[in-house]
Order: sequence, then C-alpha cells, then structure tokens
Amino acid sequence: MAAERLVVIGGDAAGMSAASQARRLKGPDALEIVAFERGHFTSYSACGIPYWVSGDVEARDDLIARTPEEHRERDIDLRMRTEVTELDVPGRRVKALDRESGETYWTGYDKLVIATGARPVRPALPGMDAAGVHGVQTLDDGQALLDSLDGLGAKENRRGVVVGAGYIGVEMAEAMLTRGFEVTVLNRGEQPMATLDPDMGRLVHEAMDGLGITTVNGAAVTKILTGPDGRVSEVATDAGTYPADVVVLGIGVEPETALAREAGLPVGPHGGLLTDLAMRVVGHEDIWAGGDCVEVQVLVAGRTRHIALGTHANKHGQVIGSNVGGGYGTFPGVVGTAVSKVCDLEIARTGLREKDARAVGLRYVTATVESTGRAGYYPGAKPMTVKMIAELRTGRLLGVQIVGRDGAAKRVDVAAVALTAGMTVEQMTALDLGYAPPFSPVWDPVLVAARKAVAAVRGAGG
Repeated sequence: MAAERLVVIGGDAAGMSAASQARRLKGPDALEIVAFERGHFTSYSACGIPYWVSGDVEARDDLIARTPEEHRERDIDLRMRTEVTELDVPGRRVKALDRESGETYWTGYDKLVIATGARPVRPALPGMDAAGVHGVQTLDDGQALLDSLDGLGAKENRRGVVVGAGYIGVEMAEAMLTRGFEVTVLNRGEQPMATLDPDMGRLVHEAMDGLGITTVNGAAVTKILTGPDGRVSEVATDAGTYPADVVVLGIGVEPETALAREAGLPVGPHGGLLTDLAMRVVGHEDIWAGGDCVEVQVLVAGRTRHIALGTHANKHGQVIGSNVGGGYGTFPGVVGTAVSKVCDLEIARTGLREKDARAVGLRYVTATVESTGRAGYYPGAKPMTVKMIAELRTGRLLGVQIVGRDGAAKRVDVAAVALTAGMTVEQMTALDLGYAPPFSPVWDPVLVAARKAVAAVRGAGG
C-alpha cells in the first residue's frame, strides 16, 4: 500500500513540530512528509530576536533549534525558499513557488497542516515602505534590521523610534537602548502594554522613563517622512513629529491566513483559523492548523482570541503531529499568560484584564498590593506590584498582573495554574509555596494579593 502524504505549509514552530512528531509515530514507508518554508530558516525562536538585535544573544544561529539539514536527516522533505501560493481543497493539492528558480508546481496531499504564522501589522500610511522601517517577526526580518542598524555606522546621536508599546515594542526599545540609540516609543494608547490594565501600564511607563526611554502616549502615527536618500528621517504623529534614523514597528501581528481565506477555510472574529480541540480545521477532516495563524480558546473568558506565542505553537504542533501520526492529542485552550521585560523591569500577566471581564459580562473586584521579591531585610530586595482580579460573590480568580524586578515575572505561573484549576482567591491563600528569605517574604506577594482580594470579595458582599 502506498504511503500517505502529509504536506506542511510553514517551517517554524508549529509546522516542524507537527512534522517531527508525525515522523516519530510513522516511518517514511507509511507517511511521506513534504514541508514548504518560504524563508531562509526553520525551527527558530522568533521570541529571541530582540535579544539577538541587542547583542545579548551573540549569533543568529543560536536561535535555531533545528536546521533544514537536520529535518531532512529525519526523512522530512523540507523545501526551503518555497512559498505555497494556492490551496486547492477539493483537489487536495497545493501550488508552490520556488523563490530561487521561479518554478511553480502542484503537490497533492492526503493530509495537510497549515502553519503559516503571523505577519507584523504595517499600517497603510505614507512612507511605511521606506528604507529604515522594519517589522520584526522572522529571522529574515531580524537580519534586515541589524543590517539597517549597522549601515548607520558610527553616526552620532543615533535615533530609534518604536511604533507601538506592546511586547514587541518594549523589547525592541530595550534592544536599541542597549545598542546606544536614543529611543522614543510612540504609543497610541493610554499607557504602554495594553495587555495590562492602565494602572499597571502606568508603572511600566514610569520605569521606561527612568531607563531613558521616551514614551509618548496618545500618539497615532500619520506618516513616515524620508530624506533625499529615501531613508526614514522623521515619524509624524497627531501629537508631533519625531526624528528617526530607524523605525521599528511594534504594533503587533496579525494571523497570516490569506491563503486559507482564499480557499474558503473558516476564520474567526480575530482573523485566525478556527480549529477543534484536536487542532483540526473546523469542517475539514484532513486539514489541521496551528501556531500564530489560528485562534485559541481563552478558558477564563470562554471566547477565542489570537495569541501569537511560541509556547502555544509548539504545543499545537505536538498535538497535530500526534493526531496525524495515528496517536491522539488535544489542545484545550489557554489562560493568556505572557511575560516580558524592559531592561531590569519584569512584566507579567495572565487571565483577564478589567475590560476583558466587563466584555464577557463578569462582575468583579480588584486588589493591588506592593511587596518585594525577597524578605524585606534580605540584601537586594526590590519592589513588586501585584494586581489581582476576582469574580464578585464567588471569589473565582479571573486574572493577575505583575510589574516589578527581582524575579517578579515568573511568579505569574502560580496564578496561571490557579486559573487553569478554577481556584478561588480564598483557596489560593492556602497554597504551600516555597519560602526562604533570598526568594520570598514569609507571605509571597501573590498570596498577599490573594488575601486582599478575599477581603474585597467579602466587602462587596461575596
């Protein structure tokens, strides 16, 4: 009996995790695997790009987990610099373009995995395609940015402008600050880090100012101005104009689903492909999708969202590969956990913000505490702010946000577990967390916030 053919579109986290897991379960005699990747690299950490740009990660190849050659050694026919340009679902085939030779051809499939990822948001404004304006999503993007920075040479008073103040924005602001640039962050929102509530975002703003990063809130970009050489020279906003030698777009990303849309596959309200628990595209028995091109179920809210994270992509790939290879796996959803940093400031969140809770009709109370990451008397203890959101009456934990230093970010994992388990804030107060003065006060900051949230629930009649 002839081997089935699995075609994978996309050669990064979700796609190659799926291919690798399927290969572990089925040999090449039972399953032929053909994977298409339009870029120059596979299986790399996009999350590490800001730290490569800053110089904290020395070499580009340090971000690559597995090369094309290594995948091919595992009997995966990986075709680099080859872009799938058309998907024929009724005919069970894909059309590919070899970017090097210009050749186009069709390849049939028995099973298909779509892992096309996401693309940086690039507003349709004058000058957005000018030299020196960069999105940062792939290693190719990172290399282009580094080449642009290096092209400035020893120019004095180098100025970098970051458009957007989300995770990508603040990380790229740090990267350029580390490289000696004067950095301005233009943010159209009320405070940086819109994934936090504004009161917590204000703490990030204050810290960024203290680090020497100029953050301008309420500034919507209107156009990019260029010099005689066609390179970016200024960024114009409705709040003023800012000089720039390089511009980084940190506005966020959108799911790359144009190919799937054109083929009639279902997408959700946020533009990502819709899948079932097995990561199978809804209504299509032999098509799976995973990574940054899909929407995921947010367990606390009971709704789907587009969340572009490598952790999710790798899990999706494992689930897809298990199912394609004859095993079984599901991806039940997420609670929305994310961490980041700007210099020594750590930022973390999980679950719902206040506006998320309101959007799904939940009534809630909040509790915010200031504590330290170590016992107050222990050398090096630094401040940390924890905000907790709990459902009115039931006291069910809805979300946690943390801004601080000295190990603040990873404390959010306690809250992520509590959210997944459906715990109340009162149940959280009894958690047996690790304690020693170098690591935590007697009452860990998360538990202090839980105690205060319990009091808020009771005070509101819960």
